[in-house]
Amino acid sequence: MPIEVRHLTKHYGELKVFEDFCIAFEEGKITALLGPSGCGKTTLLNIISGLEPYNAGSISGLDSKSFSYIFQEDRLMPWSTVEQNIRFVLRGRYTDTEIGKITEQYLKMVGLEQYGHYYPRQLSGGMKQRAAIARAFAYPGDILLMDEPFKGLDEELKTGLVQSFISLWQKDKRTAIMVTHDREEAQRIADDIYILAGKPLGIEEKIVGNGKKC
Repeated sequence: MPIEVRHLTKHYGELKVFEDFCIAFEEGKITALLGPSGCGKTTLLNIISGLEPYNAGSISGLDSKSFSYIFQEDRLMPWSTVEQNIRFVLRGRYTDTEIGKITEQYLKMVGLEQYGHYYPRQLSGGMKQRAAIARAFAYPGDILLMDEPFKGLDEELKTGLVQSFISLWQKDKRTAIMVTHDREEAQRIADDIYILAGKPLGIEEKIVGNGKKC
């Protein structure tokens, strides 16, 4: 079942971020929201996830759905090891034995199986982001939201992280919505791309069935 945003209106005082805005996200696909910084892409993610209210409109396709989130920053708990960061999001959902197996599985998928006992401060920026990606996929969320997770990384590091992400996504193909201002990044990762611009935000173009997957 797709996620459908209908006639969304969101104002911050006199600033109109969305006005009668409509968009749909196909189930089991990666959809990229491509547009300039500050245009409202992150606000849309926050509205979809329920982190931010809106003034009018409706959103369907979210009944009983849960979310995983990958941010620009890794947001790992600095007082916990990489393994403990992943285990934390699994507590109360699985047995201890299952948690151990899931944690090991996802650390291996992102190439960090030898670094589970490391603390975030001991890791490079790319390794921390790989740990964050592993944590997001380990959490049994139905919908994955990504807010510029590869922003500010050099090309070599970004390529490795993108490959790690795609490898994980291809194993379960959950619905994913990715915010970016990098067209090439969107083309490498997403099935469908919405090109957004304006205030209030509007859709300039939809590129359907991109499906490039580097």
